[in-house]
Amino acid sequence: MKKFMGKNFLLSTDTAKTLYHDYAAKMPIIDYHCHINPKEIAENRTFENITQVWLGGDHYKWRQMRSNGVDEKYITGDAPDREKFQKWAETLQKAIGNPLYHWSHLELQRYFGYYGTLNADTAEEVWNLCNEKLKTSALSVRSIIKSSNVETICTTDDPIDSLEWHSKIKEDTSFDVKVLPAFRPDKAMNIEKPDYLEYLDKLSGVSGITINSFSSLCQALNNRIAFFDSKDCKVSDHALEYVMYQSATTEEIEAIFAKRTSGASLSEQELLQFKTAFMVYVGKKYHEYGWVMQLHYGTKRDNNTLMFNKLGADTGYDCINTYSSSAQMANFLNALNTTDQLPKTIIYSLNPNDNAAIGTVLGCFQDSSVAGKVQQGSAWWFNDHKVGMTDQMTSLANLGLLANFVGMLTDSRSFLSYTRHEYFRRILCDLIGNWVENGEYPDDIAFLGNLVQDISYNNTKKYFKF
Repeated sequence: MKKFMGKNFLLSTDTAKTLYHDYAAKMPIIDYHCHINPKEIAENRTFENITQVWLGGDHYKWRQMRSNGVDEKYITGDAPDREKFQKWAETLQKAIGNPLYHWSHLELQRYFGYYGTLNADTAEEVWNLCNEKLKTSALSVRSIIKSSNVETICTTDDPIDSLEWHSKIKEDTSFDVKVLPAFRPDKAMNIEKPDYLEYLDKLSGVSGITINSFSSLCQALNNRIAFFDSKDCKVSDHALEYVMYQSATTEEIEAIFAKRTSGASLSEQELLQFKTAFMVYVGKKYHEYGWVMQLHYGTKRDNNTLMFNKLGADTGYDCINTYSSSAQMANFLNALNTTDQLPKTIIYSLNPNDNAAIGTVLGCFQDSSVAGKVQQGSAWWFNDHKVGMTDQMTSLANLGLLANFVGMLTDSRSFLSYTRHEYFRRILCDLIGNWVENGEYPDDIAFLGNLVQDISYNNTKKYFKF
């Protein structure tokens, strides 16, 4: 029997052990998509206790606690942090087979030096140990980032953001990790939202352009894209229910915009036409600036209206949207490609059933500008576990070139989540190791070692041009 989460955790063959320990483990981390707050990096935040680090904003954990019947006051409510931690420990003990069990214990091992197991009985011991270490400079935000061998971080930022904290980090020569913005214009696109017109007023203010038409909206977006580019932004990100393509004339789009600004509601077709025009416009701009476009889709958000009214968005009440159409994705990419304005693109679906469909779309739009110009993103959100990662990489290998994959990202709000890169690399090395030892690929360690290093780091560096 293997030791619990020991040195060879998730590595089931000798080849996998060699690939991980001698090659993958030492590579730096480029975390090209996350939701951490740059202000906390600029100010080098420290945490009072482990609950602040682990449970503040982590809806992965919140969902599991609710599944364990924990009262909301111990999750997002006003219960003392020690009591919240106890409820999490009691929940984690039951989370056999869940990636949170592995992530939590990897974080305890790597950052706190705790190699036991967290459960109801050990919660007090772990609470005290972690909190003592959190008092030291070794676990300030910047120290966590540096000790994790992180080289570059891309946050997620609205077009109206001033990016002041990114500027302050860049000006601080004592911290050499790149913290770059990522352009996330969802609020500018979601014309159906009740507060859309209020948002346009804010966008008008920061861009200096009065937005009274679709054309002027595009001008304002172009202004902000140029501003983000001046702050070293190299990537955008979009959260979509699904990828749509519904073409319309310029006149039709302007009429739709005017209809919405007059206070009228829009039909489903009008929404699709507007969002298609929006995405085509920004996609062409990303190509012009050499940015990477990320498309996250397949989510149905805020399903529990009762709790949404109490807690708001991003609190753990989202699910997989089963709507999927590779035809719509292909049509959208083709609309950009027809004029040779398709940017480098990473496609993520929350629905794991989309893996093969995405794999077939990728092959339609590759070219010689960069290896793997159109990528399937790493297994995302509800899929970033052992089975999900293995299935995504296997599908990508079956239908494309796994060797050109840009690898893992945290997509996290926690500064302790960099261990997810270790988790991913172990799974990657085990997958390849099993293929080799099953006689499905030559035992060429030198080549395979370079391959896992490429997927872990080198491909990302080249693709994004960080």
